[in-house]
Amino acid sequence: MESQQVLRLSGVEDGHRIESRILEERIQKAVESGHRNLEIEAFGQHGIGGRLWKAGSDRIHVKITGSPGQRVGSMGFPNTLIEVIGPASDDVGWLNAGAEIVVRGNATNGMANAMAQGKVFVAGNIGARGMTMTKRNPRFDPPELWVLGSAGDYFAEFMAGGIAVICGYAPQDPENVLGYRPCVGMVGGRIYFRGPHKGYSRIDAKLVPLLDQDWEWLTENLENYLKAIGKTELFGLLANRDEWQLLEARGPHEKKSKSRRAMSAFHGEVWDAELGKGGLIGDLVSFDRDPIPLITNGFLRRYVPVWENRKYAAPCETSCPTGMPVHERWRLIREGRVDEAVDLALAYTPFPAAVCGYLCPNLCMQGCTRQNAKMLPVDVTQLGKASITAKVPELPELTGKRVAVIGGGPAGISIAWQLRRKGYEAVIYDMQGELGGKLSALIPKTRIPDEVVEAELDRVKKTIPHVNLMQRLERPDVEQLKEEFDIVVVAAGCHKPRVLPIPGKEKLIPALVFLRESKAGRGQVGKKVVVIGAGNVGCDAATEAYRLGAEEVLLVDIQEPLSFGKERKHAEAAGAKFRWPCFSRAVTDEGLELTTGEVIPADTVIISVGDIPDLDFLPESVEIERGFIKVDEDYRTSDSKIFAVGDAVKLGLLTDAIGAGRKAAEKIDAILSGRGEASGKPREKIDYNRVKLEYFDPRLTGFEGIQSCASHCSSCGTCRDCGICATVCPQGAISRQEAANTDGFEMVVDEEKCIGCGFCAGACPCGVWNLVENEPFD
Repeated sequence: MESQQVLRLSGVEDGHRIESRILEERIQKAVESGHRNLEIEAFGQHGIGGRLWKAGSDRIHVKITGSPGQRVGSMGFPNTLIEVIGPASDDVGWLNAGAEIVVRGNATNGMANAMAQGKVFVAGNIGARGMTMTKRNPRFDPPELWVLGSAGDYFAEFMAGGIAVICGYAPQDPENVLGYRPCVGMVGGRIYFRGPHKGYSRIDAKLVPLLDQDWEWLTENLENYLKAIGKTELFGLLANRDEWQLLEARGPHEKKSKSRRAMSAFHGEVWDAELGKGGLIGDLVSFDRDPIPLITNGFLRRYVPVWENRKYAAPCETSCPTGMPVHERWRLIREGRVDEAVDLALAYTPFPAAVCGYLCPNLCMQGCTRQNAKMLPVDVTQLGKASITAKVPELPELTGKRVAVIGGGPAGISIAWQLRRKGYEAVIYDMQGELGGKLSALIPKTRIPDEVVEAELDRVKKTIPHVNLMQRLERPDVEQLKEEFDIVVVAAGCHKPRVLPIPGKEKLIPALVFLRESKAGRGQVGKKVVVIGAGNVGCDAATEAYRLGAEEVLLVDIQEPLSFGKERKHAEAAGAKFRWPCFSRAVTDEGLELTTGEVIPADTVIISVGDIPDLDFLPESVEIERGFIKVDEDYRTSDSKIFAVGDAVKLGLLTDAIGAGRKAAEKIDAILSGRGEASGKPREKIDYNRVKLEYFDPRLTGFEGIQSCASHCSSCGTCRDCGICATVCPQGAISRQEAANTDGFEMVVDEEKCIGCGFCAGACPCGVWNLVENEPFD
């Protein structure tokens, strides 16, 4: 190896030892860059010289000086030569797949463990458990281990293939070159050794004559070995045929075993004698006392498979605040029923396109089972955007019951929508001039196209024709609504901005005011903008400020910003910067003054530190708690005729408001219909571990259309009718039969064929099969 061709890498940098991983990355990068001669100064780093597959068929020479750590040459590749200039630590050549490894000194435990190819040459002694669990692929030459001295204890334990040569020169124990208990569990391979030994596992190995072809192989390769370790002068001393012996593994038929009593003999001599007639219990019981078969079926099975189709909810469904069964929509698409998949969303939300396609942080995708295997979650936004074509749902005849809804935002529209679908007349009252609340008045156009919002609201207006806009209600008006309507729902939202009590607060522009003006085309900002409060609303304000001409936007907060999702991404993409912790002292003509005395220059200061509901219009019978309406689990207030949903109850996502509207509508329906209790309880989420993702390609980086999305949904908890369970059942005990249920079929188990092996549960991609303990019998 010429010096100018050598790339030298050290395990120490700036006086500090570098991690094994870092050194490994540098070696791999060097090979990838074309270097083929490497000299490594090791300081205890592990795994040096292994896995250098990027060199292809080129030969690589790795010289290791210093003190290498464990697993030198582990998983070594063919065409790799590794030289250790000195002794080596544990597990040299572990899982070696073809490398040639030379150790110019002693080596410790685990030498050549599980090696399958390649050669390891040691110029000294080795420690315990060398050459254990080695194997041989008959398509390649067997792996070889050459040791100049002796082997440690338990040598060749569970050896399944390969060749070991123990030369016995200057051994650690002159009276035993093979160590304590060699060859235990040996099932393949050969061991050439020179020198005395103190026994080996005679059950597993045997001494065989050293034939001419064996000696010819040994001497030819001995010469090559001594040349590799620089000890050619020892050839004459070691090449004495009379001093060598050969061990090889016994075949299965040669293994010594203890004779066993036949089952028939045991039955007659022991079982019947003790438990049959005249025995201990023979006259007391009448059940069958025959031995139970090794593999049982029927009532004797310890475990039985149960088809638990639709018993558990999919994680996407339980993650969605609206409770939408997203996996059901994907099922419909797989079956070619795209229109039905689109329309199914209308049973859970009046905004399937706006929310699912654009505005929601998609909690269903965050809960998707695929993410447990670091796979891309199924993209529900594609299905959401496709839902813009959803038609007005078929509506039942009105029952005569009427519900007043105060608030025309997402929560109010959601509950009015659900009530109309159940046959009740819902009348909306809103103080704004346009239906939709924040959806239509505040959310920037950069996040959702106007035509999407307009299409969704147009569908809502056709479903809920009774909408009264510009209606600011007072307390007497609400009392009158209680008299005129069967139920009153408050969904007034939060429209009262919080303002900091600091000098110059009159210069602050509330984020809600700014966003409303911006959406209406009246927004104005200066070149430099500061936003106090770096939450999601603050991020929307920052994005709009850039759209309106701002050149610099800084969001400040007293803590690490809580913003996330699309709002944060859009703000950062526009150029917004974040800074925290910052505490405001005053707003001046120059900008925002902090408590540190620093003044952040600003032409416009927007405040976005939260909003609270304006609830002065509510009757005294409605209890308020910390500024919000207090409700029970069904969203009923302290006034039995008034329900409340949305931000007036608790701040949250759009889907939280929509989901609350749906749940409250269920309870109102139960009251007005006389049932009293809402029908149905939410199902428990399926255990992620029951769903098998091995059927899907983990390399997928995107989905091409909704059909691609649907095909990669694992349909957690709901049978895909794939037939895998019936295919893998070794007894053919599972069959598909027609049934009068949601799916039109069921998978049935034949108890007389089933052995309770659990293959069906282990293979089911959807997790619908469960293996449970069989019922005890008398």
